[in-house]
Amino acid sequence: MVENYDEGTIQTLDWQEHIRRRPGMYIGKLGDGTASDDGIYVLLKETLDNSIDEFMMGFGKKIVVEIDQERVRVRDYGRGIPLGKLDDVVSKMNTGAKYDSKVFKKSVGLNGVGIKAVNALSIDFTIKAVREGVAKVLHFSKGIKTGEENLGNLEEANGTEVIFEPDQTVFKKYHYMNDFVVNMVKNYTFLNAGLVMEYNGEKFFSKNGLRDLLEENMDHEPIYPIIHLKGEDIEVAITHGNQYGEDYYSFVNGQHTSQGGTHLQAFREVLVKTIRDFYKKDFDPSDIRASIVAAVSIKVEEPVFESQTKTKLGSKDIGPDGPSVRTHVGNFLQKELDNFLHKNPDIAEVLLRRIVESERERKAISGIKKLAKERAKKSNLHNKKLRDCRVHLDDEKNPRHEESCIFITEGDSASGSITKSRDVNTQAVFSLKGKPLNTYGLTKKVVYENEEFNLLQAALNIEESLDDLRYGKVIIATDADVDGMHIRLLLITFFLQFFPELIRKGHVYILQTPLFRVRNKQKTYYCYSEVEKQKAILKLKGKPEITRFKGLGEISPDEFKHFIGPDMRLDPVILKKHESVTQMLEFYMGKNTTDRQDFIIENLYVEKDEVA
Repeated sequence: MVENYDEGTIQTLDWQEHIRRRPGMYIGKLGDGTASDDGIYVLLKETLDNSIDEFMMGFGKKIVVEIDQERVRVRDYGRGIPLGKLDDVVSKMNTGAKYDSKVFKKSVGLNGVGIKAVNALSIDFTIKAVREGVAKVLHFSKGIKTGEENLGNLEEANGTEVIFEPDQTVFKKYHYMNDFVVNMVKNYTFLNAGLVMEYNGEKFFSKNGLRDLLEENMDHEPIYPIIHLKGEDIEVAITHGNQYGEDYYSFVNGQHTSQGGTHLQAFREVLVKTIRDFYKKDFDPSDIRASIVAAVSIKVEEPVFESQTKTKLGSKDIGPDGPSVRTHVGNFLQKELDNFLHKNPDIAEVLLRRIVESERERKAISGIKKLAKERAKKSNLHNKKLRDCRVHLDDEKNPRHEESCIFITEGDSASGSITKSRDVNTQAVFSLKGKPLNTYGLTKKVVYENEEFNLLQAALNIEESLDDLRYGKVIIATDADVDGMHIRLLLITFFLQFFPELIRKGHVYILQTPLFRVRNKQKTYYCYSEVEKQKAILKLKGKPEITRFKGLGEISPDEFKHFIGPDMRLDPVILKKHESVTQMLEFYMGKNTTDRQDFIIENLYVEKDEVA
């Protein structure tokens, strides 16, 4: 049947309806709050960006953030939105002051969309602007205005207050995770010297900008003091550690560009050239950047990002009349870093030794790497170990599809259940053979010598760079018993030891699966704890049938598809900033048996059968 195409098929959507029907166009993915780039954090960020822009223009040195379950409040002490335009600012697309570059020359947002998306995607949204003792308050629900108040004779400081509650029909079963919010707030203070941010009563402030950021985020002492360089519209902090991989933090106009962009690409390239020129040696780029921890922040007029979520800079130039981003970053870094190394020969010597050590290790395993790649090909990875998803099979040129995920599981029965239940379009399965090796204290050579780790690395495509990671989520799916927990620990140890940025960037998760099924002829409950089981028994009354799932392989594919579908429960693996990877791995995976036994004994608990 051919659909009619006439005047009746043409629709014009109101602004709020368009945002609600196509939220991904405005805030990226939705999510449930278990990933740092889920939609609820984008709503918070869009609200904060407006307050940050006020601070950058010299107005308001304090921003207050409060989150109470689903309710979010942001109060700044800037000039306050002009009262006569308050309604337009939050409910008319392409309305804002940022189009005039004289007012907001180097702001984060330019198109006036962000706060409208917050409004449209919130079940309750209130905005209040205070200017010279007079205020206006607007109330909305799903972008539709429900009330308005005009207040006078106030003894209240100028500024803007936004209170919103994300709509649970859009963001399913969401919750804000404190660690993600704290990290966001801290980044704002690192990028805005003198700004005080208060989050749920705790104050955050930074004196030394990016140097403070590196000190905060590094879990071990750097091998040389942090190199901190500042110039006009650019700031850089650099050091090296002893960890594997490269760790970068990049920002544009105070915005955390978690996916980098033209400025980070320029930084990585120019860093290599500057180091080569200084030492007059043609070092391999991977040896120069191995174990680096660095941050780069630039300011750009009217920045162009590759998406509304502003996580990757696309701008080629600093401004309409300025140099290219690469030239700006390059000129600054080549001059200032070269000067610093000449003035600090002790640091230059330590850096040289680190580069030479990386070169030595790379050459030592180069032969092993070649053999490992050949073994991976011969093992027919994509048929035996990896059951890939269609988005990769159909589009091999695309390095990563953010909506895709890979389940890492152990045993034929568990991998079989997941394979039969999964969404073949976006969900891949990698099957382990037995328990992985404990890699704590081993060198990266083991990644290539151990067949399981070699094939896992190949499946994830992370050998050269995390940028090549093929999946948005790497999900550890093991039985909820002692053996399953042990496998989880061994896999997390592997990632922390050799690919820590995989965890730091929020890609690793633990799959939760139910422990019990409680049912009668009318209703079935899947319970993830003893407490949930007892609640289900009370709801069903009588004597329902209770099944204890001992392993993933015992859950039928028809049931399993519910647990890896839209309501999939995932626990993100989060490395808190104050935790040392080295100390943590030593304690949990090292040979300090007595200390670990004492810890286990002191922290044993039995889950109580308490019901609400």
